[in-house]
Amino acid sequence: MKTFEDLPVWQAGRALVRGVYASTRTRPFASDPGLSDQIQRAAVSITSNIAEGHERGSTADLIQFLFYAKGSAGEVRSQLYHAEDLGYVTPVQAESLRQEAREIGRQLSGWIQSMQTGTFRQGPRYHQEPDRTWDKFAAKAGLERQPDGRYGKRKTEEGKQE
Repeated sequence: MKTFEDLPVWQAGRALVRGVYASTRTRPFASDPGLSDQIQRAAVSITSNIAEGHERGSTADLIQFLFYAKGSAGEVRSQLYHAEDLGYVTPVQAESLRQEAREIGRQLSGWIQSMQTGTFRQGPRYHQEPDRTWDKFAAKAGLERQPDGRYGKRKTEEGKQE
């Protein structure tokens, strides 16, 4: 997948956002700005974290943000129980949205698990290369990395520092 917009899980999250917003804009849900705002933010957080993790460029970051997105999907499900209990949405509406959130959570879990194995090889985009900027600068300045990790003057063939 070249962009996060191409990801089926991101697209599913986008559909969930539309469903959540549609529910929270009707009465009586709209008359509870606290719960309405909280569930909207949680739903938006799913797609936002998928996008941010995808754009970060390292497997570790991607996995971390996918866990955040998964947590937000759970938060949406929890808040839908409250909305149902308070009569803001019907049981059928709540269960439909919860099912969408569960499916997103399953997709995220599968993606996370696929990257936590040694066989995941998606190319350098998902494997952050070490930053060698300082090494290049140090070499131009006549410095070299010492065994303890610090930088010092480059040694000459006679063992003297330059």
